Amino acid sequence: MKTTDSKKQTELKQETQKSGAVKPKSNAATGLTELFEDSLKDIYWAEKALTKALPKMAKNATSADLIEALNTHLTETEEHVIRLEKVFELIGKKATAKKCDAMDGLIEEGKGILEETELGVVRDAGIIAASQKIEHYEIATYGTLRQFAETLGFEEAAALLEQTLDEEKGADKKLTEVAVNAVNLEAAELE
Repeated sequence: MKTTDSKKQTELKQETQKSGAVKPKSNAATGLTELFEDSLKDIYWAEKALTKALPKMAKNATSADLIEALNTHLTETEEHVIRLEKVFELIGKKATAKKCDAMDGLIEEGKGILEETELGVVRDAGIIAASQKIEHYEIATYGTLRQFAETLGFEEAAALLEQTLDEEKGADKKLTEVAVNAVNLEAAELE
């Protein structure tokens, strides 16, 4: 079986080289476990970066409900970091962060919104939009990681990832409520 898999890998490499596929780095993941571990490193960096970004967003918000939502999610995000460390431990790996280009870009976009809006409800609407982009990225990532963990038989890790996924969905829902029930309406009145 191993010889057949190796032969298939060689054939696939030859085929992709001809078709213009991107050549993988020398340390590229070759199995689902490696992809899972690499993705964990990515989201671990992302969560740690968010523990620095969320307080900045809260300081620039004016809506009491938005400030509360951001601060509540900061507390959850700090727990997400701890939970990810537990996931690493469960799979027998050291918790290591690898820069997450996607999260770095989303955080930078959020900073841009702060610079491009005046303090008040319009900035609050922008903060919500930037925050929801972040939440949607996290929801996609945690959903994928949970599924990888389940497939790989890491049931405890999958349960922890599911818990975080549920919290990310809850944060997104809260942001939507703040936007729909107050901030967006108030920002529209400025037109």
